[in-house]
Amino acid sequence: MREKWGIAILGGGPGGYVAALRAAQLKKRVVLIEKEKIGGTCINHGCIPTKYLLHQAKLFNQLKSNKSFEGPLDKIQCNWKTVQDEKNKVVERLVKGIEFLLKRTGVILIKGTAHIKDERHIVVMTKEDELILEAERFILATGSRPAQLPFLTPNGQEVTTSRQALQWEVIPQKLLIVGAGAIGLEMGTIFQKLGSDVTVLEILPSILPGGEKEITTRLERMLKLQGLKIHTQMRIEKAVTEKGRVTLEGTCLKDQTHFSFEAEKVLLAVGRLPNSLELNNLDLNVDDRGYVQANSYLETSIAGVYAIGDLIGGKLYAHKAFHEGIIAVENASGMRRAMNYHALPMAVYTEPEFSSIGLTEQEAKEKGLEIKVGHFSLQANGRALTLNQQEGMAKIIADKQDRIIGAHILSPHASELIAEMSLAMNKGMSLGDISGSIHVHPTLSEALMEAAMNAKGEAIHMLNA
Repeated sequence: MREKWGIAILGGGPGGYVAALRAAQLKKRVVLIEKEKIGGTCINHGCIPTKYLLHQAKLFNQLKSNKSFEGPLDKIQCNWKTVQDEKNKVVERLVKGIEFLLKRTGVILIKGTAHIKDERHIVVMTKEDELILEAERFILATGSRPAQLPFLTPNGQEVTTSRQALQWEVIPQKLLIVGAGAIGLEMGTIFQKLGSDVTVLEILPSILPGGEKEITTRLERMLKLQGLKIHTQMRIEKAVTEKGRVTLEGTCLKDQTHFSFEAEKVLLAVGRLPNSLELNNLDLNVDDRGYVQANSYLETSIAGVYAIGDLIGGKLYAHKAFHEGIIAVENASGMRRAMNYHALPMAVYTEPEFSSIGLTEQEAKEKGLEIKVGHFSLQANGRALTLNQQEGMAKIIADKQDRIIGAHILSPHASELIAEMSLAMNKGMSLGDISGSIHVHPTLSEALMEAAMNAKGEAIHMLNA
């Protein structure tokens, strides 16, 4: 069976399905090919299920530790099966919602395994048939997969990926997590709050490598106080896997001493690798790690073939893929829009959350920029005190013209608060634009206003240095 399309999109993750919906808006004849569930890793095995479990774990922990309640709080139990069932319902609802939108907007969704034949043809193996699809333009959105260590291969039992861990039927008593990036810390937070003895091993000197050091250092201290055991500069050199037990051994690079940790399960969170192997028939430019190279218009080395999301590297965020999908399909439709990454926010859903955008203070100094830095502690924020979550801060960095070039937040709902800073950076706003905007009282967002004021020596609810 042969069919011809205006745009063919390979991969139904965040960037892929958003690109398909935008193509439909532009009245293009579009086909979307996905071998698993629509929504990709983000909705099915990553962002959405993880955040559901984080919320449930937080509620469970708050109930057990709240000093204002009376009664047998120590007898409160987590019904893990119910939590898992409800999590799956949330995922399924989102998947069905996206499928509904695709169908109603005229996008043809094909479930199957795709094989690139050449730069204008895809062969798709479905359960029923083999299809050969021809398209004027291709958008590649095949995503990424978990990276592994040479001596520590996931077996789905003792050694797992985060995807497998989200389906555990039993909460482990002892858990080792390799990697202190966003995935490792979020998964560690979930299981620690649900009662696991969790140890996180990271080879680099700090958690969340590349993050604003002042804030990540504070976050690491807070996570340790909550019960998460975090060890940095730990080089794992050996793994022994037995039924129901794993032992990791190696060298602590701080003092060159030997370490050994044992647990029921090991969760690997050591990064991700691009799914570019299935594109071998295309003469694409790829780097030494396998990431497809694309220009600022998201077009690859082959005219008419675009690539987006984790496949092209950079920051592996779903929201980055969303925007790349929109821009790629618009360019494939004849527009000319460049992707701009200077105002790309991120968030880590620990407790409290950490969000960030733009340059860190160290990066700004390394660039030789003359900067102004403003801080505000949540200790002086009324809303944070009412939430009993005052151990956080907001930090804003501006250039000598007061233009905001970076912002970093450690706070409840930091992932929501960072949107104000994203808008500010995207529109080239100044400290005065933030400090001069009325913020509702009492809110956590007031910390951003005060941090902007502090950068100019004008904060009201703190002493200005």
